[in-house]
Amino acid sequence: MFAKEIYTGTKEENYGTLTRQLEHLVKDEPNRIANLANASALLNQFLEEINWVGFYLLEGEKELVLGPFQGLPACIRIPLGKGVCGAAAQKGETIVVDDVHQYPGHIACDAASNSEIVLPLRDRNGRLIGVLDIDSPRFSRFDEDDVRGLNRFVEALSSYL
Repeated sequence: MFAKEIYTGTKEENYGTLTRQLEHLVKDEPNRIANLANASALLNQFLEEINWVGFYLLEGEKELVLGPFQGLPACIRIPLGKGVCGAAAQKGETIVVDDVHQYPGHIACDAASNSEIVLPLRDRNGRLIGVLDIDSPRFSRFDEDDVRGLNRFVEALSSYL
């Protein structure tokens, strides 16, 4: 059983708590989709001022396909190199966009989104399998603490994929 926990520490401490909760949720489950679904639900519960959180999974070598998420219905397929998700997957690095309306080629799925962070998602062998995408209605929502905390979260999740 999962009980919602109140996060009362520093942002860094709270990301540590979040990552420990994730590990408890996924440690005994071998199914990738189940683990990604719980990870997106956990992030949705933890993160403030977001309107979409979820995963796009690599299909073949040329596109990402919508995976488990929380939020409004979303774009289903994103070519590698297109939009923030496609660019993060192609480059294999985290991308933070303070104002998505200024990002060349941004793919708008939710009109309320103003900022975004996308992190590469790898399996336990280090192979790229997709991205974690998080949108916010607030401009400049994601800072360096979020980058560090979410990278640790994704690294922990990767060991169960």
